[in-house]
Amino acid sequence: MARRKEDWPSTMLDAWALGMEASTVIGLRTMVLAGGGAKAQAEAVRMTTEKMAAAADIGLKFWTGGLPQAPDAATRAVVKHYRAKVRANRKRLGGGR
Repeated sequence: MARRKEDWPSTMLDAWALGMEASTVIGLRTMVLAGGGAKAQAEAVRMTTEKMAAAADIGLKFWTGGLPQAPDAATRAVVKHYRAKVRANRKRLGGGR
């Protein structure tokens, strides 16, 4: 399958947006963790559990053929997967939209 050149710039922008959203979540989580107490403890457990589950989901898709075989399409699928997780955390932690 031929790779379309316009796919990589779009993927690059999505990856950049993932980084920006992740930075926001890091800041929001840092505030929760700095507050201490039960809420911080619950957030630390949740954060660790979510990270392991998200990585396991992608690993499983990789090993079972659930990701596209074309490198650009596989990259887009992974970025999309992580952006959804990060976006949900940003919303939950109060980081907008």
